Amino acid sequence: MKKVILLGFVSIVAVLLVIWGPDGRDLYLLQKHFENSNQAAELDGGPWPRLSDVCIACHGFKGDSQNQRYPSLAGQPAPYITAQLQNFASGTRSNPYMTPLAMTLSEAEIKALADYFAKQRPGNNASFSPESSLREKGRTLVESGACGACHGAQLLGHEGFPRLAGQGFDYLLAQLDNFASGKRVEATGVMKTIASAASPDDRKAIASYLASLATDSN
Repeated sequence: MKKVILLGFVSIVAVLLVIWGPDGRDLYLLQKHFENSNQAAELDGGPWPRLSDVCIACHGFKGDSQNQRYPSLAGQPAPYITAQLQNFASGTRSNPYMTPLAMTLSEAEIKALADYFAKQRPGNNASFSPESSLREKGRTLVESGACGACHGAQLLGHEGFPRLAGQGFDYLLAQLDNFASGKRVEATGVMKTIASAASPDDRKAIASYLASLATDSN
């Protein structure tokens, strides 16, 4: 029975293509393209409307931000994203936009967002051009500070430690300043120790180097 239905459908399509000609064929192919694209999108991020679409304005399409002020979520470890959303919701971490948003999320929605962004491939920070001397100073500071011990050899993050490579310069600098001042905290206190020991110029150099790092090896 299924074979008969399929043959009937193919026959109808063949007749329509004869009637419509090349224009009809192109329309049919375009429709199939949209159908396939929609199916791929739903497999990637779930059915529409998607919760992750709320994040596009600040964090970019699929979490790949090219705005230096906002973090790129693409490729961030799921445990890290989960922890930060929970921190925003509880008030442990404060932001005028993220705090009220996180407070509306259920645990299931937090997990869904974390899993979605974690599987996205991050792009390089193409809109940032570092000063060569500042970048080199930052590289020396990052290597001597052994940042890779927590954030991974390529600084792409793992488990509860975020990806630093390719993040926005302004965002990285703001977070280092926040850790140094105590405005932002984390359980171990390591980031406060590192950031407060660095001078403002050192923090600028570190942010410059991290923002310029490629993410291709992820």
